[in-house]
Order: sequence, then C-alpha cells, then structure tokens
Amino acid sequence: MVQPKKHLGQHFLMDKNIARKIVSSLRPDTTNVLEIGPGTGVLTGILLEEDIKNLKVIEIDNESIIYLKTTYPRFSDNIVSGDFLKYNLADIFQDNFSVIGNFPYNISSQILFKVLNYRNQVDEVVGMFQKEVAERIASPHGNKKHGILSVLVQAFYSIEYLFTVSEQVFFPPPNVKSAVIRLKRNEIKTLDCDEKIFFNLVKAGFNQRRKTLRNSLGSFTFQKNERITELLSKRAEQLPVNEFEILAQSVVN
Repeated sequence: MVQPKKHLGQHFLMDKNIARKIVSSLRPDTTNVLEIGPGTGVLTGILLEEDIKNLKVIEIDNESIIYLKTTYPRFSDNIVSGDFLKYNLADIFQDNFSVIGNFPYNISSQILFKVLNYRNQVDEVVGMFQKEVAERIASPHGNKKHGILSVLVQAFYSIEYLFTVSEQVFFPPPNVKSAVIRLKRNEIKTLDCDEKIFFNLVKAGFNQRRKTLRNSLGSFTFQKNERITELLSKRAEQLPVNEFEILAQSVVN
C-alpha cells in the first residue's frame, strides 16, 4: 500500500462509487484525458474501464508510480513522472484534452492557474477540491465567496458545482469536506482587453476586497467617464467578468 505523504497533500480516494460518479461527469465524447495525481489509482482504474481512447496520468510521487505500474502494467507507458505545475502539457497532448483528478488541496488553486495558461487546449476539468475552494470558484458575482479565482476562471470557463463529498471516503480523512466541480471551456478565445492588465486589476481589487475599487485600484489611472465612475464605486466581488474587462479597457498607460 502506498503511504500518503503530508507534504504532497495526499488524501487517497477509497470509494469506487464516488470515483465512478466523478468519471461519469466527463463529457461522453471525451477522447483525450489527463489525470493529475492518481495516487493509488482508484480514479485511474475507473477511467481504464471506460476505455477512453487516450488516457494519461501525471504523478510526482515515485512510490505511487511504482504502484501504478505494478497494478496496471499495460498502462505503464501512459504514466508520466513529473510535477504537473512545472510540466509542459503540450509535451503530453498536442490536441485538446480534458483534465480530471482528486487534486491535492495545497496546490488546487495553482492547478487551475496552470489550466488557464493552457486554456486553448484544456476543454474541460472535472476535479475534487476542498469544499470551500469549490464554492469560491463556482460562486457568482455579488456573492461574498466570489474572489480572484472565481473571476479569472469564469472568464474562460462555465462552472458547475456537482456534488459534496464526505471526508470519510479518503485515507487519511481530511479535516474538511470536499466537492467536485466541472469546468467547461466557453466560447471566449481572448478577452476584449489587455489580459495582463485584466489579471492585475482583478488581483489588486480582491487584495483589498472590503474597499471600493476606487481605493483598492489607486495605483491605476483610468479614463474619466460616468460608467467608470460607477464601477469604481463598487467592491470587487460585485463585478462580473465583463465589467472588469471594461475597467481594463479604460486603464491609461
């Protein structure tokens, strides 16, 4: 048995019914799938049963890699040894693909930022997150849970909160509940503004989320008009993606 490692944030999913529910959340026509952090391979086994045309997994833990290669010897060539956060995903798939996984909670936000960098290849994400993080990602504007990750991910993906998962289905059990969410790539190829400015505005706005944007975005200079004045009187959590785009368009370099 693979020993879960605290520094890798490993909590192995043990319940095959939950694993089947996660896998069934992928689009039926999915052909290319990358599983992140398979651990003891509970999800991997279900994915193999589904006979997905091109399944690959990426794992950083050598003990897990040895276990997976022993358990699924015919699948060995599709097991990538490496750190997902540092890996060039185009070396794994040249075509578009879906991402799935029971994501380590300590890097789940970083996983999504990485996905955003490859958003023109990643069509879909079905992932297990800490419940609080899942709720934050899926929360609409106007909700107090709405934050940096909500805006940046929702700019390029539609998000569904699928179901909550008990801590008792993991080994070792985490101290929090978990949740599975699904991200589906939307039709937006590029934002209607400078994306770097957009990202910086979102981050700056939420870094002082209790302040109005006029105060939290004091380091930016904006064009002066009635619409911008109205937006700057709000707090970051009140703005949908398109209004952050409007603000980004009006930044004076």
